[in-house]
Amino acid sequence: MKLQRLISTWAGLEPSLQSSVLLLVRVSMGWGFFLTGKGKLIHLERTTRYFDSLELPLPKLQAMLAGGTETVGGVLLIAGLGTRIISVPLAFTMGVAYLTAHRDEAFVSLSDFTDQAPFPFLMAVLVTFAFGAGKFSIDRLLQPWFERIQGNHRPEP
Repeated sequence: MKLQRLISTWAGLEPSLQSSVLLLVRVSMGWGFFLTGKGKLIHLERTTRYFDSLELPLPKLQAMLAGGTETVGGVLLIAGLGTRIISVPLAFTMGVAYLTAHRDEAFVSLSDFTDQAPFPFLMAVLVTFAFGAGKFSIDRLLQPWFERIQGNHRPEP
């Protein structure tokens, strides 16, 4: 009986707990994305030189794209707006970071992969892509509006 009550209590808390954890992930990693993106944009010439040293094509454009994606993406993650959508370009940006800036160290072993700077950012956007923003988000506030729009545009049989 006590076990059933404990399971029932846990099941009632789980949605709020999941949303609270998603909020923590979104805010902490969104802030990190915002700061790193802003740093790339504020120090654009330095970032461009670094990207050029990695032999990236069009290093200034790449620096602006990476910085812009991280800055805007970070703000959107914090707000929980378009969370799943923005997770895709952010994950792509982290993938590029692994394949360029971290290519010599990241692929030696699993621990070397997880020790790299992009790892927590990549994991955060994979979590938000998989689970969404949670109920403490603008996405959740807009959900009824999106459902209403989708309901009005269903094809007739």
